[in-house]
Amino acid sequence: MTGVDSVGVNWGTVTSHRLPDKMIVKLLQESRISKVKLFDADPSVIRAFAGTDLELMVAVPNDLLEDMAFSEKAARRFVRRNITKFLSHQDGVNIRYIAVGNEPFLKAYNGSYEDVTIPAIRNMQQAIEQAGIQHKVTLVVPLNADILTSSGNSGKPSQGAIRPDIRRLMRTILEFLDKHKAPFVINMYPFLSLQQDSHFPSDFAFFDGTAHVLSDGRNIYSNVFDASYDLLVSALAREGFPDMEIVVGEVGWPTDGDIYANIPNAQRFNQQLIRHVTSNRGTPLRPGIPIEIYIFGLVDEDRKSVLPGNFERHWGLYRYDGKPKYSLDVSGRGGNGLSSPINLMSVSGVTYLPSRWCVLNPEVDDLSKLPATISYACSYADCSTLAYGGSCNHIGRTGNASYAFNSFYQMNNQRTESCHFGGLGMITETDPSSGNCQFRVEITPWSAASTVWRGGAALLVVSLLVALS
Repeated sequence: MTGVDSVGVNWGTVTSHRLPDKMIVKLLQESRISKVKLFDADPSVIRAFAGTDLELMVAVPNDLLEDMAFSEKAARRFVRRNITKFLSHQDGVNIRYIAVGNEPFLKAYNGSYEDVTIPAIRNMQQAIEQAGIQHKVTLVVPLNADILTSSGNSGKPSQGAIRPDIRRLMRTILEFLDKHKAPFVINMYPFLSLQQDSHFPSDFAFFDGTAHVLSDGRNIYSNVFDASYDLLVSALAREGFPDMEIVVGEVGWPTDGDIYANIPNAQRFNQQLIRHVTSNRGTPLRPGIPIEIYIFGLVDEDRKSVLPGNFERHWGLYRYDGKPKYSLDVSGRGGNGLSSPINLMSVSGVTYLPSRWCVLNPEVDDLSKLPATISYACSYADCSTLAYGGSCNHIGRTGNASYAFNSFYQMNNQRTESCHFGGLGMITETDPSSGNCQFRVEITPWSAASTVWRGGAALLVVSLLVALS
């Protein structure tokens, strides 16, 4: 595995206005990204990869695990409708992995999926064997790094161990992966190490820091990525699987919504990460062994839950409209004098709604209902950049109102009634953007993807706006 072969990307689609699937596939090809990890098995998305060499990891979402666990028929139906149909097509899709769940043993889930994950895996394996595709497609289980701990809470990679409360379940999964020669898929987030711990040394989150190192016997760690990776290596060895292949299923850095989430940090981390894994240096416990990663994520997702943090909607390498946020050499080899960089390309053919924005009407004197109106707009639209540390955190009360109004207005495809807000809003053709705080103009919706408030939802909008007037 060399160069771009070791770097894939996660493509999430929790967005109000999704770029057309074929545009995304073309973008991936032009940017020389060869592997894509999905979070479901949407046939319309999978179909877009037909006739390409792009390698896919599709997924059984967590909310389907129970069905897969208790119904062999449901597992067979999933495989038939979402996998074999695309493998057998003349212009087939290169589906390599099926992810069964996503981080099912995450501590925050409080054991919700512990009873169904392994039965789901068994039924899915039986389904792919009955379909005769077990030599083409491999089952994996992406897991969060919180499945790991260290003996005596030492924090040292050499003391890696499986979390005691799930060790029995994990033994079964490890035996399954080993039997079917499947990799262990782990999600790791150095950003969260920094964001969640005020005492965490910032340079240790990146790959160019030397001020803080972690000594572990003869091994020296200068970054948390290698330390986390080797924590897993040690845990696998402790369980009797020292040579199990590892794939990093999610790793990346967000660009907004938090004091540490910004473009310079994201560019710094992701570029250094790519250079690190494409160098094939490996880690102290696995020197010289290539590391396979999927960067999280491809495009910003403005409908994702912000429960983990406002940064959740800003992990994308690309903006909502398919423009790269920053320069990134996905080959990891640019500037070495031997190879030319392979930079991210822009999506071509994107069209936008008219250059119009919804802002707070400066002629309105009574602003007593403004706080409630802003809260209402933000409950439907994306206001995550207004958070502390966000790119729009500095624009003041009037700016906050205008940003919230415009976000709601654009999400509703610039419908005139979506800028009423009880008389507080007005439509303008003057761009209200301020510095790094960009007021978006939404892309033109296409029928297969975009969220538009229609029918009952539209009536709800009107009734609430009237109540606010």
